[in-house]
Amino acid sequence: MNQLIYTTPSNGSWNRALPVGNGTLGAMIYGENTYEHFQLNEDSVWFGGARNRNNKDALAHLEEIRSLILSGKIAKAEELCKYALTGTPQSQHTYQTLGDVYFDYCGRIKNGKDFCRTLDLETALHSTVTTEESTGVTYRCDTFVSRDYNCIIAKFSASVPGTLDLAASLQRGSFYQTTEHTADSLYISGNLGSDGMDFCCGMRFVSDGASLEGIGEHLITRNASEVCVFLTAATTFRHKDPQKTVEETLTKAAALSYDTLYNAHLAEYQPYFKRMQLSLSYDTALDALSTGERLKRIDAEHPDNGLLATYFSFGRYLLLSSSRGDCLPANLQGIWNQDISAPWGSKFTININTEMNYWPANSCNLAECQMPLFEHLRRMLPNGIRTAKEMYGCSGFVAHHNTDLWGDTAPQDICISSTFWVMGAAWLCTHIWKHYLYTGDLAFLKEYYPVLKEAVRFFFDFLIEVDGAYVTCPSISPENTYIMEDGTRGCLTYGATMDNEILHELFESLLSAAPLAGETDTAFLEKAAEYNAKIPGLQIGRHGQLMEWQKDYDEAEPGHRHISHLWALHPAFQITPDATPELCQAAETTLARRLANGGGHTGWSRAWIINMYARLWEGEACYEHLLLLLQRSTLENLLDNHPPFQIDGNFGATAGIAEMLLQSSESRTVLLPALPKAWADGSINGLCGVGGITYDLVWEHGALVRATLLPKYDTTVTLVYQDRTRQVVLKKGEETTISGTEF
Repeated sequence: MNQLIYTTPSNGSWNRALPVGNGTLGAMIYGENTYEHFQLNEDSVWFGGARNRNNKDALAHLEEIRSLILSGKIAKAEELCKYALTGTPQSQHTYQTLGDVYFDYCGRIKNGKDFCRTLDLETALHSTVTTEESTGVTYRCDTFVSRDYNCIIAKFSASVPGTLDLAASLQRGSFYQTTEHTADSLYISGNLGSDGMDFCCGMRFVSDGASLEGIGEHLITRNASEVCVFLTAATTFRHKDPQKTVEETLTKAAALSYDTLYNAHLAEYQPYFKRMQLSLSYDTALDALSTGERLKRIDAEHPDNGLLATYFSFGRYLLLSSSRGDCLPANLQGIWNQDISAPWGSKFTININTEMNYWPANSCNLAECQMPLFEHLRRMLPNGIRTAKEMYGCSGFVAHHNTDLWGDTAPQDICISSTFWVMGAAWLCTHIWKHYLYTGDLAFLKEYYPVLKEAVRFFFDFLIEVDGAYVTCPSISPENTYIMEDGTRGCLTYGATMDNEILHELFESLLSAAPLAGETDTAFLEKAAEYNAKIPGLQIGRHGQLMEWQKDYDEAEPGHRHISHLWALHPAFQITPDATPELCQAAETTLARRLANGGGHTGWSRAWIINMYARLWEGEACYEHLLLLLQRSTLENLLDNHPPFQIDGNFGATAGIAEMLLQSSESRTVLLPALPKAWADGSINGLCGVGGITYDLVWEHGALVRATLLPKYDTTVTLVYQDRTRQVVLKKGEETTISGTEF
């Protein structure tokens, strides 16, 4: 069932409101009873402007910091890093809410009954319906966000002609300068900080009512049967004159009928959404309950595979709604941020959160949704080249653990456990090769190969040699702390395990991409191969765990939310049950130790744990943690709760469900690797794997019935099911069906 259904209003709670969006514009629709409230977002509404925050004193102190780390004087190294390796100023700018629009029925609805609000994921339509008790008039509001016309479009209607009065105000607290109106349009505009961009937000009414006028900060229509409301916004990030752009956008959209706009919306949106469908056997009597009621009851004793399938579809819906078309990437909150000063600035946090946002893109048949991330990577490139040169005296491209609207690459905050991490660009660049593996888009690979190459080039200069190995220094394991033998604690080190895993992936990606991209610099490739061979390998510690640092330190927080040293297990395929069983056991021990000490307490961390157990082929553990994610870290509107709300948990869990059903790497594709007993019967259509192959899978009683493969180009794939392996030759555009008994 691809619907979220609620029978009570949100009563002013953002955590109960429901999200709509087209990538550029977003709204949280509260779904109230006697009034309505939309909280608005536009992806480029960021405070301030572009700055050079590179610390000019960094390079002069880099060697001293390295010397202190290598000699074990960690406290002194960390103190010097606070001064010399932080950004100046220390923090990047932040994403902000666009504002709010409040709709008043002017007293027409005094006591609503038979209330219902729904979000239809298949049509991306939000609907609120209520009936005024004394008059019996039913009032309805249907809302969608048009990608083609870049408008939030809401149709208010009444079942009895002439009984709809509607007033709307557009607000942004005290954070705007001017309000203008005509009889049918209202605009607020201002500046996003003293050195910031200009913005404008506009609203237009198209009403069949007896009157329509603008008064103060309101548009008002009376005695109507139907009112179409159009909302849009623009900033100088994209447009020279935001108000002119807003006026033209509203005029273009408002000239068309609601039905014409809605049908165009369906024609644009549905081809993406309908590529995939997960079906799991469940008790359909549960469909009589609201989504909130189903969420409250779900646990091991009260299964609800129908809700889990809806949750999976909701994840794909959120990605389409926050990262589609010519927009910015999904940030910490996707696009839905209610604050002027948001938690963690609602930025792009690239030591896991932004990457996690895009884990489902390829596997869940939405590869296009990753393009805003790649466009932003290109926006970061010149800044990262400057940061590499000015702060580290290196060539190439570097970024730390956050970036912003302008692609800032300097260190963020003063936080020893996270700030001094140089792997942000490297991790993002591994997505380039993976995107190619799934799509076979050679033009894309050639376009972005230079970005990948610059990320590698940085490490030729930055890495130092210690005991015959090339390592990062300074280095951290985000955002963890270790305990040394003398009992003192530290974060800075050299060659943290996660760094090494990312470096292996980065170098391997470059070496694989180079011949396809037409690379002719053989000396560069030889150097990449040499460096890759001298990156430290994985180590197993005295507890049987995968070591997080080069030394077998104890952790200050053994239940830490970050499990960064298992990056080799997921998202990489450096640890797999069939190729590295000993390392798999170490990874499983690592997870067990984290969980025994309270790990998984944030939504995104629990989502990562689902993916890790999927890679270990532990279906029951995946299912257990999926239920825990819904029970402990999911808001009533199904959004992830860090707390507070962060969208990465939704995306991570969506990817995790896909990983339970299909795992695809360059070497092989595993069918139903982590299928739990609770999902004994089901099917999934449109799941994607490496080699440009789409998979439709059907299973019954926990066993594969058939797999249908459709490749985008001629290829050969090695399929693994349980303990059996089969190689299949595929022809472009031709379906191949294999029964479970053929393995």
